[in-house]
Amino acid sequence: MDHLVFLTGRLAEPALRRVLEGLETVQGERPFTWEVREIGLQVAALMTAELIRRRVPAPIRSSAPVTRLIVPGRCQGDLAALSAHYGIPVERGPEELKDLPAHFRRAARPVDLSAYRTQIFAEIVEAPQLTVAQIVSRAAALAADGADVIDLGSLPATPFPHLAESVRTLKAAGYRVSVDSLVAEELLAGAQAGADVLLSLPPGLLWIADTLPEGCTPVLIGREPGDEAGLHASIREMQRRGRPFLADPILDPLPFGLARSIVRYQRLRDAFPDAPILMGVGNVTELTEADTSGLNALLLGLAAELDVAAILTTQVSAHARHAVREADLARRIMHAAVQLRTLPKGLHDGLMTVHAKQPWPDTPAEIAATAAQVRDPNFRIQVAADGLHVYNRDGLHHARDPFTLWPQLGLQDDAGHAFYMGVELARAEIAWQLGKRYVQDQPLDWGVAAADAAAAACAPATTKPRRGAAPASPAAPTPAEVPPPAAEGGPSHGPR
Repeated sequence: MDHLVFLTGRLAEPALRRVLEGLETVQGERPFTWEVREIGLQVAALMTAELIRRRVPAPIRSSAPVTRLIVPGRCQGDLAALSAHYGIPVERGPEELKDLPAHFRRAARPVDLSAYRTQIFAEIVEAPQLTVAQIVSRAAALAADGADVIDLGSLPATPFPHLAESVRTLKAAGYRVSVDSLVAEELLAGAQAGADVLLSLPPGLLWIADTLPEGCTPVLIGREPGDEAGLHASIREMQRRGRPFLADPILDPLPFGLARSIVRYQRLRDAFPDAPILMGVGNVTELTEADTSGLNALLLGLAAELDVAAILTTQVSAHARHAVREADLARRIMHAAVQLRTLPKGLHDGLMTVHAKQPWPDTPAEIAATAAQVRDPNFRIQVAADGLHVYNRDGLHHARDPFTLWPQLGLQDDAGHAFYMGVELARAEIAWQLGKRYVQDQPLDWGVAAADAAAAACAPATTKPRRGAAPASPAAPTPAEVPPPAAEGGPSHGPR
């Protein structure tokens, strides 16, 4: 059995012991033996690797062989060097003590999010209006967000004379490419230039499938979104010919047939259990003024249930600007849920961009108990269900509106500290209003929506004098890149 040594500060030590003593009840069995060591530091969040090296002698001696050293989640510095110094693994715990039970449950059953089945086709809707260089630049950004195929959209009554050149340039750069048009000449030009996928072929254009070079896959659609008979007839014909294809029953927007179109997808899957399906999710994410992270979670969950080979998504509206990276994370989470036969809970919280599952880890009474132990002038800020709590050695203040706290803080003659407290209290108020986790001295965690703004977690940094205890909440990691699966994936019509 593992024996873990937890390092902490004076203020957190009693709470840490309470949480660890309750682990047996939470886990149902004794997960490990443990001991807590307070290393002569009041605030655990200010612990650093260098401070640990100075204050904790090596090797670490205990009544039982120590297998791991657990440091506070906000501990700054190089833990790999610390592990080499002590000769045992040194790990960061969670940033909040009350997250320890969930932390060890996750550690006991790590979830692999490297795999997925559903391909992402990312459409460049206005491709005819962009130069080839602009198209390549847009493709690079979409691929970095997780797109597997770059889809070149067409616009009604808009010529696309550089279509073939765009396809050839993208292919030369290593991208898989699809051409999205209902004009036969554009589809044929794209195929001859080397496009991997053509979308889309209604029954009237099915003859194009006979002209396609090897490796070019058509997407089949009906004469109109509700034409299931025409789509199914095209599927049977392609199966008879032994030709590859993708089938798209078309996902309609809300409230103009979404429920009925989902039923079409289910009927197609029932009728053709092995047919590769494409789903155009952009008709929902783009045309619904709601946070796209939740919509993508739902849509990619449906895709996992139906074993959809590919989705087509777009990033036209400003509110949908992270649609590709959201879809990338969602497909991995939903694939893992299918493989593990579990609900998509506790696998990754990157799609919870607006709210937090446990926004307020401490009750007002617990905050008051901690505040009563503080003996220095540094302000600490915490958020509970009842609002904002600010305290130092001079007392504890509570409010829901940060402006009501200003007269009580005594910072009229300290402009720098007043500015700092204004920034922190604004973050705290936003966190309280939305139900997000607030961690002093750290930006709010916006999940996958802020992945490009994520800083290096726990990088060493200075602490401004008189700041409160400083915890951190690193942004969700960008999902790892993996090679595209063997099955082809293709898109369906996005918004026009």
